[in-house]
Amino acid sequence: MMYFSNFKKAVVLLICAVGIFFSVPNLMGEQRVDALPSWWQPVNLGLDLQGGSHLLLEVDVDTVVTERLSSVLDSVRQTLRKEKIRYTDLSIVKNNVTVIIKDEAKRAKARKLLKNLDPEMTFSAESGAFLLGFDEEGLIKLRLSTVDQSIEIVRRRIDELGTREPAIQRQGDDRILVQLPGVDNPERVKELIGKTAKMTFHLVDHRTSVYDAKRGKLPPSSKLMQGVEGASSAWFVVKRRVEVGGEHLVDSQPTFQDGMPVVSFRFDALGGRRFGKVTKSNVNKQLAIVLDGKVISAPNINGAILGGSGVITGSFSAQEASDLSLLLRAGALPAPLNVLEERTIGPGLGHDSIRAGGIASALGLALVVVFMLIAYGLFGIFANIALLVNMSMLIGVLSMLGATLTLPGIAGIVLTMGMAVDANVLVFERIREEVKLGRSALNAAGAGFKFAFKTILDANVTSLVAAIVLFQFGSGPVRGFAVTLGIGILTSMFTTIMLTRLIVISWFHYSKPKTLPI
Repeated sequence: MMYFSNFKKAVVLLICAVGIFFSVPNLMGEQRVDALPSWWQPVNLGLDLQGGSHLLLEVDVDTVVTERLSSVLDSVRQTLRKEKIRYTDLSIVKNNVTVIIKDEAKRAKARKLLKNLDPEMTFSAESGAFLLGFDEEGLIKLRLSTVDQSIEIVRRRIDELGTREPAIQRQGDDRILVQLPGVDNPERVKELIGKTAKMTFHLVDHRTSVYDAKRGKLPPSSKLMQGVEGASSAWFVVKRRVEVGGEHLVDSQPTFQDGMPVVSFRFDALGGRRFGKVTKSNVNKQLAIVLDGKVISAPNINGAILGGSGVITGSFSAQEASDLSLLLRAGALPAPLNVLEERTIGPGLGHDSIRAGGIASALGLALVVVFMLIAYGLFGIFANIALLVNMSMLIGVLSMLGATLTLPGIAGIVLTMGMAVDANVLVFERIREEVKLGRSALNAAGAGFKFAFKTILDANVTSLVAAIVLFQFGSGPVRGFAVTLGIGILTSMFTTIMLTRLIVISWFHYSKPKTLPI
């Protein structure tokens, strides 16, 4: 136990040097940090330490179910009309689309057509009544996929904003927790992540006037839609059929046309072909661009657009064009989001938390250092050196992993200080016992490290298991505490078992003491 090869010494010192190296940016000023490379940055501060915004969002999954059923209902109507199959009582009942086919001769054909209309829905038929809908398992699957997709879209939108180290996670079955450190005005963020941004392209129905549509004279294949503020008309009659869906958009950028802000967009191969076909077949007609149920632009088709790209014009400001292009790039939310809870933590409160945490950490470190010096003399100095290296390594690992430090995380660091010297106390007390039993200085030190190792390992493994459980089943601040505690346990074991022993062995090598100053 009291021998270190040169290779092992080099490895221990190298690991310590790497940990200290990655902790250095935490001692630099903000301006100097900005000039550092992305891989060498200080530890990220959480919402409670630097201020920011906290949003709890609810995914309106019921809207998705309703929209899905409405889409299937339209598909059933179009399919049966195309095949000239007469039907009655086409409607939505609870989570099912029902229709009755009275003509017995047509039922077999209708069954074949409707059975595979939506593979994710269950299909049943009894006499002339046909039913398509979601069973309990189907609803659960739809809800889970909707929330997962919403989380991903919210993450993309926030990443586009350049927010550093946001926390975005599921909470419960249909809620999303969003924490944005450093963002003290969440209004624009709320506006961007709350928009569904569902974009579709429809042909304008010129056969029906807005006046007639408002009086109820509206064909089933068309619908009345309101234009956004600044559109050429307050209302539009558009065809229900979606010519090209926003899911085919692959890029969108703000740009300028004739000195005015516009939004350029580009489709994928399939969307480009559909867009080209629509524009080629409908020259001199209007194409309505619909965003979240409102017509934002209805340009005239002057000719076929075969390149798979186009421009959205309107009375946009530069900021509005930039926001719209961001939303289109990130993709549409599958369901509306409702803000259930909103909190803003000012940077002043965050600075107070940092100061309080710093005072607690400094006081804890000072008390531990003084105790070790009084209790163990020179060996206490060895333990204090290992403790300082341990703290540097802990901060370095957090910085290297890009972890976020929260107020509970600072509590984990303070706790780690005590745990780090606990192991040294076990070793030194065992050395004292071995000295009392009459062992020589070198043998007593070797026996102390050897026999204390199992106790140290058992104590730290149980604490590490507790940290893993907290991280796995906890959330938010609890996870922050678990991360710092877990990393602190690993670094303290390393500094106690390896670094302190290396220092003691080096001291024996150069001093060759006959007695131990412990």
